Amino acid sequence: MSRLDSMLRRFTAQRDGLNWAAEQITAMNGDVLDMGLGNGRTYDHLREILSDRRIWVIDRVLQCHPSCVPPEQDFLQGEAKPMLERLAAEGHKIALAHYDFGFGVKEQDVAEAAALSPVIAKAMAPGGIIVSGQPLAGFEELAGPEGIPPGRYMFYRVS
Repeated sequence: MSRLDSMLRRFTAQRDGLNWAAEQITAMNGDVLDMGLGNGRTYDHLREILSDRRIWVIDRVLQCHPSCVPPEQDFLQGEAKPMLERLAAEGHKIALAHYDFGFGVKEQDVAEAAALSPVIAKAMAPGGIIVSGQPLAGFEELAGPEGIPPGRYMFYRVS
């Protein structure tokens, strides 16, 4: 499979997974969290499908497309762990989170996701859904929507 085909498959899985997760939290209260703003494509999609919810964003730097800059009060710039701790300490409860942190080195990315999992759990609402490009630890793994190849994206429910 070409890198282009692989990227298209990943983007399709991400979009379909986020749409599925948004449906899963319809009856829940809580905010949305995008962990890893990057170019802003995912944040922009979340704004479209969950326009009635507050969407928090965490990233080390703000370098997204100008049309995807989150409101200043919703952008938490810095390392993930203290930003997640801040959300939890302030009492915000996240109904849906998207995890997309990474350095681009698989072993390092998997280790970071595992290390951040307990801190993510503290910020989540009970029953909340996490859509992740990396395996997380300590959550109930869900099958997610049909049509997404196993391992392409992971879906979790918080107890």
